[in-house]
Amino acid sequence: MPKRITIKTHISLSELESRYRKAKDPVERSHYQIIWLLARLYPTEEVAVVTGYCRDWIRRLARRYNRNGPESLADRRHENPGAQPLLDDVQVAELARALSGPAPDGGSWNSRKVAQWISARLRRPVSIQRGWDYLQMLSVVIGHLSLVICPLSLVTCPLSFD
Repeated sequence: MPKRITIKTHISLSELESRYRKAKDPVERSHYQIIWLLARLYPTEEVAVVTGYCRDWIRRLARRYNRNGPESLADRRHENPGAQPLLDDVQVAELARALSGPAPDGGSWNSRKVAQWISARLRRPVSIQRGWDYLQMLSVVIGHLSLVICPLSLVTCPLSFD
C-alpha cells in the first residue's frame, strides 16, 4: 500500500475548506481542494481522480505547501512577467518607420522580411514567427490603406498608402 502524504497543519482543516470554497481563482481553488483532501487523509490516487491533477503534481504541491504554507497555493503564473520583448521601444519605432515604406527589396513587407530586418538589428537569427508577430502588432490593413500602429510611448505614427 502506498504511503499517504502528510500535510503540515499551517492552518486548520476548516480554514483550508473555507479558503477552498471561497477562492476566486480556479487554480488556487484546486490547490486548496487538493491540500484539504490530503489533510482529510484521502489517498493521493483518489485526490487525483477527484481533481483531475496527476499524482506527481499533487505530491509536488503538497511538498510546496508543507515547506511554505498557504501562500504557496496561489496561481504563481500571475507573478510571471514573461519574457522581455525582442525589440525595445526605439527599435519598434525604427521598425514602424521601415514598415511605412517599401521593403528592402522594393516589394511589400511580409513576416520573413520583418524577421530579417529584426535579425539584422539584433545580430542574431530571429524566427519568421517573430516577424509575423511584429508585423501584426504594427500593421492593420484596411482595404488599400496600411495604417501602422505604434506603441503608446511613441509620439508619431507613420501612415502610408499602398
